[in-house]
Amino acid sequence: MSRFPSLLAILLLLAGTVQATAPTPAAAAPDTTQLTLADAERRFTENNLLLLAQRYNVSAAEAQIQQARLWDNPTLSLEQNVYNPNTRRAFDVTRRGESIVQVQQLFAIAGRRKAAARVAEQNALVEQFNFQDLLRTLSYQLQTTFYDLYYKQQTVAVYDREITSFQHTVAAYQSQYDKGNIALKEVIRLRAFLFSLQSERQALLSEIAGQESDLRILMRDASGAYYRPAAAEDRLKALSLTNYSEQELADTAAVSRADLRARQAAVEQQNQNLHLQRALAAPDLAAGYVYDRAGSYIQNYNAVTLGVAIPILNRNQGNIRTAQAQIQQSKADLDQQQLTVRNDVQEAWRLTQQADALYQTADRNMSDFSRLITGIEQSYAKRNITIVEFLDFYESYKNNLVQLNQLRAARLRSFEQLNYAVGRPVFKTE
Repeated sequence: MSRFPSLLAILLLLAGTVQATAPTPAAAAPDTTQLTLADAERRFTENNLLLLAQRYNVSAAEAQIQQARLWDNPTLSLEQNVYNPNTRRAFDVTRRGESIVQVQQLFAIAGRRKAAARVAEQNALVEQFNFQDLLRTLSYQLQTTFYDLYYKQQTVAVYDREITSFQHTVAAYQSQYDKGNIALKEVIRLRAFLFSLQSERQALLSEIAGQESDLRILMRDASGAYYRPAAAEDRLKALSLTNYSEQELADTAAVSRADLRARQAAVEQQNQNLHLQRALAAPDLAAGYVYDRAGSYIQNYNAVTLGVAIPILNRNQGNIRTAQAQIQQSKADLDQQQLTVRNDVQEAWRLTQQADALYQTADRNMSDFSRLITGIEQSYAKRNITIVEFLDFYESYKNNLVQLNQLRAARLRSFEQLNYAVGRPVFKTE
């Protein structure tokens, strides 16, 4: 019997420590801010650093289109004799000295500049689709983090209510123990359950802290504010697959997925690159003008020059074969991505069906627990049920509320994953 007071003292100390140190969301972060998904998405699209970096890639690729269309610069050369023995003058620039001026312009034939511009245009298109795909991926992370936070904070509220209720229960039964009306082991069981609730709540707060950090990073927020996501429950409950079929969503994904369109643009880019490599096999034409003041058979010699490489040894054969191989590679990548998109939609559709069906059943069953909890507390107070029965029901009640919030989050995540697989927000939560 002497071990019971020691055990009680330890539990009292632990429970008191957790109660004193376990931070509520408001205490952990005084700057609590309510946040809607629309506001989070606006801040995300304006401030996210990864999106900003990819926008620069798009701008750089678009600048290459302009660069590909530019003409080659003309070449100007000047030749001046160092010493004129006839006049005995160094760098003689008089009429008796020798000076040669030559201007030359390179002309690309066989449509090389146009072909290079088309390659650059397709590359810019690939970068634009890569940007859209990055936006799709990060938006999915933002939305899932937002709603995970929303439901975890709902779960914290469940723990808060139970802990507050149980603290009153423990205090009441501690008073009864002090009066000698109940056994010490009953108080110990109640305090142990309270300590378990406080520990689970603290673990959940740690998970929330990590997701709060993820949310701030996505929005590029360095304020350290604690966000409370706000959602329209009626809108979330109304989400349904009724008006859509798997095939319809797969067809939508085939034209909407930015990663698939990037692969399609890459195939066209490689086709244009083949045209460019074939154009590069044709030699460029160099045209120019020469002025020679005193070095030719007449004074002030003027002439026009034309030059072209003879494509005997180097006809760009290797680059042409490389371009042909890259076309086949890009087509294989496209086929692989089409298969991936199709399977993504199929898997997301099945998971969403399962999660929604389970949610529809579980959401109705939870009302039974809510109606019974008051009666259970009264029955235990009247000693109509044992402490084991009381704690078992309380544990079941708590577990079902926690699991319901987890199910709600999983269901919503499955709808967001289906949106992600399709490539556009078919199922809107706001």
